[in-house]
Amino acid sequence: MPESIYIEVEDNPNCDYMPLMLYEAHSDPVPVSRVALDEPDRPAGVYDVTGWCSEGGGSPCPAFYAPVSDSGQAVVHLVYGGDWGVRFRPENGDEPWDIDSADQFGEPYVMLLDGGAIISE
Repeated sequence: MPESIYIEVEDNPNCDYMPLMLYEAHSDPVPVSRVALDEPDRPAGVYDVTGWCSEGGGSPCPAFYAPVSDSGQAVVHLVYGGDWGVRFRPENGDEPWDIDSADQFGEPYVMLLDGGAIISE
């Protein structure tokens, strides 16, 4: 049986604080590098995703995906990363990961309703 996933993200330059959350995983997490997003105030499309960790004042680390139980839905699709959350940039962007980039944005984690939005490595 897969282990539960614990996520807590402190307030940081990448994203806002997210208190400790616990999710019951339906399968073991797998690395993820791209997701299809349709978020308010952002262009819909495919985005590169990385975890974001506090090391060095903010740096990329692995991002993961796992289907999890959610009280409002039977299953949602959780994408999470480092202790500073996850970071997104438009697919095939030629710029490196950078906390100061106007084309990139961070979130503590994302939960997607459609599993087809997950593009695994």
